[in-house]
Amino acid sequence: MLQVPFIRENKEQVLAGLAKRNFKNAAAIIDEVIAIDELKRNTQVKLDSILAESNTLNKEIGLLFKSGETQKANLLKEKSGQLKTVSKTLQDEFNEAEKNLLNLLYAIPNIPNKIVPAGSSEEDNETILEEGEIPTLHADALPHWELAKKYNLIDFELGNKIAGAGFPVYRGKGARLQRALINYFLDKNTAAGYEETQVPHLVNEASGMGTGQLPDKEGQMYHVTEDGLYLIPTAEVPITNIYRGDLLKESDFPICLTGYTPCFRREAGSYGAHVRGLNRLHQFDKVEIVRIEHPEKSADALKEMVEHVQGILRELKLPYRILNLCGGDLGFTSTLTYDFEVFSTGQDRWLEISSVSNFETFQANRLKLRYKNTDGKSTLVHTLNGSSLALPRVLAAILENYQTPEGIKIPEVLVPYVGFDIID
Repeated sequence: MLQVPFIRENKEQVLAGLAKRNFKNAAAIIDEVIAIDELKRNTQVKLDSILAESNTLNKEIGLLFKSGETQKANLLKEKSGQLKTVSKTLQDEFNEAEKNLLNLLYAIPNIPNKIVPAGSSEEDNETILEEGEIPTLHADALPHWELAKKYNLIDFELGNKIAGAGFPVYRGKGARLQRALINYFLDKNTAAGYEETQVPHLVNEASGMGTGQLPDKEGQMYHVTEDGLYLIPTAEVPITNIYRGDLLKESDFPICLTGYTPCFRREAGSYGAHVRGLNRLHQFDKVEIVRIEHPEKSADALKEMVEHVQGILRELKLPYRILNLCGGDLGFTSTLTYDFEVFSTGQDRWLEISSVSNFETFQANRLKLRYKNTDGKSTLVHTLNGSSLALPRVLAAILENYQTPEGIKIPEVLVPYVGFDIID
């Protein structure tokens, strides 16, 4: 969430950033934010004045009663009652202004970093790196959903029977490979200094609001209405909320966490060939990395996270590319996002497998997550997160890119985790 003083003092910069995002009615919304904030602040000044006058009056009434001047005291009590009525009215006006202001702020996305390219869709994303050799497959090569069926690795029809479309069942060596990837990703992350955490898979509304999934993506989250809980769309939500409301010390930085969770997304309206097999699911597994950083260090932290994901993909020997997302494709809470895509040889297209993002103070403002700097001032931290990695499309790319006429070879780095070197 953007800070109101920042909006007020940098109006043109905010409008330029929102224009890069193609955010509709930006000027009208920003003007309304500034107007409501001014009303709120003016109301607060009046309320403080009335409360101060009321406190002074109450002290005077007490002294009059003590001195036996009951008539004067009763006259002042009448005036005190009038002040209470006025203060209640002002408090109601203040609360209403605060509520309206908060609702507006929740609807405004983060301001893109200056290096974010302009654009309206994924076609306008900027490719900044492409690495790895795309394999040439044999004539009878198959997409991963056919390979999964041929080798009895994943049963999509059984998942549909149990829960519905988008809930696959992993079996045999498919389940073993899935577990191997989770362990491998966690081992890589912990070796890089990320503390492993196990977190709840359901969160309350405050947690969803804190990291920005609510109210922006409410329709995409599974909601347990009776308990007011939401199934997590990513481990980012519970992990980042570990520190919601905290006041950190400078010596606490950097805070680096990793965790594996299943992820749940309704993905309403997703149909067609591009979502076949593992391409888009309602439940999938993901290993996440989260960092809470000193504001002066977050740019370097983002670079380190990108390099970390690169290292994993290099070890898996998967062809990949990195995209700098354009303003129109940038996530609501992010100021800068690098997407990783692997090449799916069986489908002849690129598949997104990771997003690494810097949110700067946007989430921290919602989370009320601050640190005390050397001057003793309470200051918002920067938060970052990244997929390291999302499993379905990584698994799909391994099945497709490593297939041979004899079977599916296992990436060398995973052989110790699965205990076999080929699926045949």
